[in-house]
Amino acid sequence: MTEKKVRKAIIADAGFASRYLPITKTLPKAMLPLGNRPIMQFVIEECVEAEIEEIIVVATPEGKPIYEDYFNNNVNRIRKQLASQGKDSRYVPVQEVLNFPKIVVITQDVSLPYGNGSPFASAKNFVETEEAFLAFYSDDVIFGKPGDAKTLTEAYHRSPDADAIIMVKEVSGGEIAKYAAVSLKNGQYQEDRENILADIVEKPDPAKAPTHLASYGRYLLTPKIFDFLSPQNVGKDGELWTADAIGQLNQSGAKVVVQKSKGEWMTTGDPENYFKAHLRFVIDHEKYGPKIGNWLKEFSDTVEK
Repeated sequence: MTEKKVRKAIIADAGFASRYLPITKTLPKAMLPLGNRPIMQFVIEECVEAEIEEIIVVATPEGKPIYEDYFNNNVNRIRKQLASQGKDSRYVPVQEVLNFPKIVVITQDVSLPYGNGSPFASAKNFVETEEAFLAFYSDDVIFGKPGDAKTLTEAYHRSPDADAIIMVKEVSGGEIAKYAAVSLKNGQYQEDRENILADIVEKPDPAKAPTHLASYGRYLLTPKIFDFLSPQNVGKDGELWTADAIGQLNQSGAKVVVQKSKGEWMTTGDPENYFKAHLRFVIDHEKYGPKIGNWLKEFSDTVEK
């Protein structure tokens, strides 16, 4: 049997990012850096690992030209200057960005309701003829390999009859209230079997959450999702929720598979968690990472206060 090919991915960064103001009035949230790469690049590199051929970035009107410049501008004057100084190696990271697969940047459809499902609905025309596609939020980064994109496409090869596959991670305590809680038809998640969705609840009351398996915004979807991801299907707070659409797809009799991430998931959705993710990246990947411990000792008096 021929493996089904997942060719396209949608990555959403179309929100106001009000917790990051004032910087996000000018700079898209996913352009904030981890080291010398923006968060968005980490998500795109996940897609590259999974051999995705086309990526649709859904941005704000202000963010669209910034993304288009980042992924297409070869800054030739800088390249020439570096070459003249014998520093060609410093241009290599720029060339790596320019070598990414096709990246199309669009803005969210203003006629759609507010909600985290609207960026994906805005890209419907790009994926509605595909067998399946990836749909990611740019808030999250996965450290380690394989990334979620590859894990999802491999899960689809094992379950080619799936109508959707959603990535999950265990979270603790009240953290589940920030995400969508997932329950399974087979009870407990088991690595050696196909885990089928029973129900998904967006931002549940922690006391009533069916599990602490959190769906955090990494999906493999099929065009069937657009039967439910539509302006008529708003949910909590009058918003269009991706989790609600997946739940309705599941209730329609479709097959929704649940897959645990194999990497380390960290969110950058708010300044505190962004700092934590950035710190983790620096400690693990930057040459000055080993100095962090000594710097904290230098700052110990301030920290204790």
